[in-house]
Amino acid sequence: RMFSLLGATTLMLVAGAPWTLPAAAGGTNLKSPENVEVHIIDDTFTLRWNGSDPAGGNVTFSADYQVPRNNTWLKLPGCQSVTSTKCNFSSLKLNVYEEVKLRVRAEKGNETSPWHNVDAFTPFEKAQIGPPKVHLEAEDKAIKINISPPGAKGGVMWALDSSSFTYSLEIWKNSSGAEIKTKTVYPRDKIYKLSPETTYCLKVKARLLPRKIGAYSPVYCIKTTVENKLPPPENVRIDAINDICVLKWDYASENMTFQAQWLHAYFKKIPGNSGKWKQMPGCENVKTTQCAIPQNTFQKGIYLIRVQASDGNTTSVWSKEKRFDAQLQSVLVPPTINVKPTNDVSLRVFIGAPEESENKSVNQHYSLIYEIVFWENTSNAERKTLEKRTDFTFPNLKPLTVYCVKARALTENERWNKSSVFSDPVCEKTKPGSTSKTWLIAGICAALLSIPVVTYVLKLFLRCVRYVFFPSSKPPSTIDEYFSEPPLRNLLLFTSEEQTERCFIIENTNIITAVEETEQIGEDHKKYNSQTSQDSGNYSNEDDSNDSKSGEDFPQQVAE
Repeated sequence: RMFSLLGATTLMLVAGAPWTLPAAAGGTNLKSPENVEVHIIDDTFTLRWNGSDPAGGNVTFSADYQVPRNNTWLKLPGCQSVTSTKCNFSSLKLNVYEEVKLRVRAEKGNETSPWHNVDAFTPFEKAQIGPPKVHLEAEDKAIKINISPPGAKGGVMWALDSSSFTYSLEIWKNSSGAEIKTKTVYPRDKIYKLSPETTYCLKVKARLLPRKIGAYSPVYCIKTTVENKLPPPENVRIDAINDICVLKWDYASENMTFQAQWLHAYFKKIPGNSGKWKQMPGCENVKTTQCAIPQNTFQKGIYLIRVQASDGNTTSVWSKEKRFDAQLQSVLVPPTINVKPTNDVSLRVFIGAPEESENKSVNQHYSLIYEIVFWENTSNAERKTLEKRTDFTFPNLKPLTVYCVKARALTENERWNKSSVFSDPVCEKTKPGSTSKTWLIAGICAALLSIPVVTYVLKLFLRCVRYVFFPSSKPPSTIDEYFSEPPLRNLLLFTSEEQTERCFIIENTNIITAVEETEQIGEDHKKYNSQTSQDSGNYSNEDDSNDSKSGEDFPQQVAE
């Protein structure tokens, strides 16, 4: 009997040997977890896997993590000795833009399986967008919708992107066969053109560009209210002329009071900013269906405008919000032009901002270029050019010529496609220029140089005149003695015939004969003119010789 008990004990030990002996020898029957996956939705981090439970159970699982800045494996919070095949490690404060490594293993008593390593991942890239939270408020013909971004309040996953989400919804009447409409909405928005006293259902999902699309929210249903006694204003619009904006709307009833509010469209993207609407200056309690918006109420950006009607204590709901882009709907004003002539026969053009009395121009909100039209005042031929500079020159023009310039402003960005009207033409006359001055100086120099030449020529001419008409030379005294009458001294001045006496000098004093002859004055002139004034002595000698010959001949004639 005792032997048989010992044998039973031995058999039991042998039967249990497969579970205990290998462990003592350093072996294990535990297998590593399989199909390990990381699931991240918003700020919820979950680790999932598959594991086989050997006979006897009591297997647990543990996980570690490692970040780049630390090469040591650390225990993963929420994932230590868990009995299920998943664990939540959302409490771990990670940098969601930094890579993380995980590993998980099975454990049973002192036995452990080999580690199963999870591929490194970046939490932000792996995260999925969860459904947003939606709050609805009904009106008679509209539903206000307020959407909270996905994730927990104060979460880190979408902390930098909460205002970058876009939302789309599907809405339908709560009836069979109702048409489903899809709309893109802001976090705070209103769905218009609904029917009073009608139940509508909707669901919303978020999207984060470029590629993250979230899950739909649960379905929300709400019933619109009874139709309001006062309808809201319709067809809200803005007419912009330069900096002056006129807000207009349509309303069927008369004797109503209106007010308008505005909101920067950016705040529509931020949940919970319902109190940001501001009263429109100049549009409070107006009796007409329009009001003038003061200048510079709207700077660069996109705005929303709404109008409400009231009759005593009864008010309408707000009108449909009108989107207003200050840059698209404003009008550019023409620039001012200043033109100055330069010394090199050019015109320098200065383009300035429009003249303003109180406020800055809308032109300051744009990057502008200028279209310049340039022409000669006496010609219809125009030159057009585009200039980004506000100071430039038109060179090589005609001197002392009037040119005109006009300009208009254009938006450099084709997206706006805006332009102003042309400015008033500005005309200016060019200066003489260096070429004209050169000719002027050359002319003055030539005139100065010609003065001595002209003076010298005139002097010679006058000398000739005096020499011919007023000679200074006198005949020899031997001849002058025999001219008893002074008029005979200048025979060239005689203009009429005169009687003269011709005398002959006879060397032989024994015979004295006086002969008188009357001759025409023309013959004497011819004889005199045949001689030069410088040869007056020769004239006298010739005379003397002729007279001598005559004297010599005269006695012969007497003797005969």
